Amino acid sequence: MRAVLTRVRSASVEIGGEIHGEIPQGFLVLLGVHAEDTEKEAIKIADKICGLRIFEDADGKMNVNPVDAGAANLLIISQFTLFADCKSRRPGFSKAARPETAIPLYEKVIELCREKGFTVATGEFGAEMLVSSVNDGPLTIILDTKEL
Repeated sequence: MRAVLTRVRSASVEIGGEIHGEIPQGFLVLLGVHAEDTEKEAIKIADKICGLRIFEDADGKMNVNPVDAGAANLLIISQFTLFADCKSRRPGFSKAARPETAIPLYEKVIELCREKGFTVATGEFGAEMLVSSVNDGPLTIILDTKEL
């Protein structure tokens, strides 16, 4: 799995002209599922997302996790394009999981994050979405379960 995680002051997703999900301070997470991913990767990436210490402590150092920072909010958006193959000018997406594999794993990550006490808003798998965010920092991190 891959995730592009951005620390935000707020974020929202609009589908069909209406707000589908929104959060205050927390993380906007674009989540891609690889064709070979399993529940093992879902557990690994959920643990990393929820435990990242990227909020400042009293000394201004990134040393505080989202729960302790009062920012245990996630907006998780499925993003199959994170596994784009860009060797040619027209990207291919054969490395991305098919919906029958990706949807349950996407939903598993959401479930695991909620079990850790996070408020989780989502997009809608496969929908055309407009995602808005007010980036904080800006601070953006790329996570890949093959590297964790």
